[in-house]
Amino acid sequence: MVVASPTPIRDEKIVSDIDLPIIDLSAERSTVTKLIVQACEDYGFFKVINHGVTKDTIANMEDQSLSFFAKPMAEKQRAGPANPFGYGCKNIGFSGDMGEVEYLLLNTSPLTIAQISKTISNDSSKIFSCAVDAYTEAVRELACELLELIGEGLRVPDTSVFSKLIRDVDSDAVLRLNHYPPIMHNKDCEGGRDTSPSYNHSKVGFGEHSDPQILTILRSNDVGGLQISVEDGVWIAVTPDPTAFCVNVGDMFQAMTNGRFVSVRHRALTNSYKSRMSMAYFCAPPLNAKISAVPDLVAPQRLSLYKPFTWAEYKKATYSLRLGDSRLELFRRGDEEIAL
Repeated sequence: MVVASPTPIRDEKIVSDIDLPIIDLSAERSTVTKLIVQACEDYGFFKVINHGVTKDTIANMEDQSLSFFAKPMAEKQRAGPANPFGYGCKNIGFSGDMGEVEYLLLNTSPLTIAQISKTISNDSSKIFSCAVDAYTEAVRELACELLELIGEGLRVPDTSVFSKLIRDVDSDAVLRLNHYPPIMHNKDCEGGRDTSPSYNHSKVGFGEHSDPQILTILRSNDVGGLQISVEDGVWIAVTPDPTAFCVNVGDMFQAMTNGRFVSVRHRALTNSYKSRMSMAYFCAPPLNAKISAVPDLVAPQRLSLYKPFTWAEYKKATYSLRLGDSRLELFRRGDEEIAL
């Protein structure tokens, strides 16, 4: 597992920036379905353009997010501590994983957003909550469209088998806003003490991990930092693209596709001279949803790899482990079970 340290990233193989598959959602539908499935199999990550989320919706959400992170620490802490929702700084997970990041984790129900916005913004016009509501609704629709395209590409009879988990009124989806200050100006969360090194190198902003949910819809500014690991010890730097959304497979999707798609490990590095901000919408099912491989993706030559479990059970297991620990392995069937 990789966690933040006072030293820069060294002694690792970093592959120069590559372009992930870029999928134009306005292209011919059958072509799009094939390209998305192939991208999920080859990389577990891809980018989408012509996605239908308006520039104004994105800009409003980014403006409100940046305005929040620009506030004095005392004001930001009014929205915390993250337990699990709210403002947090450096402490990433329940097991004490540390990173050079400050964040705001939001439950996406309109009522919850309205309540927490009172601690985030004093504006009576509810600009923050309106921006979040509009953004989450738009990216949820994008996520559902992608999941239905994937259902078509996998040729499952019910192409809504994945998207209906996200559309469910009890969906456990969350929005996470991450802000990575430039390391030359990074301050300790507690007292404003400068903890940055004097040299000009990157540090881990968010440690190595896979996303536990079904799908992640990620938007970031034009600052690099995202890296994916397609094989142990090799990190690929993803070229930033402010015109596209980056999409990645989560652990739930790996289980539901019976391992055909892989939830790829990734991390975020800080930048020496410019802050990076990302907005991640994590598409999750209801807590009581039973997760198992779609029957059409199970065959005598490819038996079910995982035991059925609920999202609530998986979340509990996730919180009991450190950031980079493997979680799906806890639910993998033994060889003797697969043989049966």
